[in-house]
Amino acid sequence: MTESLKTVVLGASKKPERYSHKALVMLRDHGHDVIPVHPQFDEIENIPVVASLGEIQEEIDTVTVYLSPSISSKLAAELIDLRPRRVIFNPGAENPELQAQLEQAGILVEEACTLVLLTTDQY
Repeated sequence: MTESLKTVVLGASKKPERYSHKALVMLRDHGHDVIPVHPQFDEIENIPVVASLGEIQEEIDTVTVYLSPSISSKLAAELIDLRPRRVIFNPGAENPELQAQLEQAGILVEEACTLVLLTTDQY
């Protein structure tokens, strides 16, 4: 990953037991610039949170998704407009319809666990 590019954690949580929270912390601890997205929080782990994908102006390398398909499907246009290099759908967040839309827009899609990718140096 290019240092200037960032990772978006879509569905970031303040609850330490949630995988989206663990991913946020692990990404940061591995030296990645992270942008948590959640409409109800201002910060998580002292990292500023944005309410929506539309607020992000930076170039994004990866969006890691921790949302149910019923929620993520509504974000297709925002995800495509963001133009990340790739979108990772973590276990439980798989969304074949959205994944197909992203691939059609030229965005790399992976079904993988961000925590495993980081732990095994495959991120």
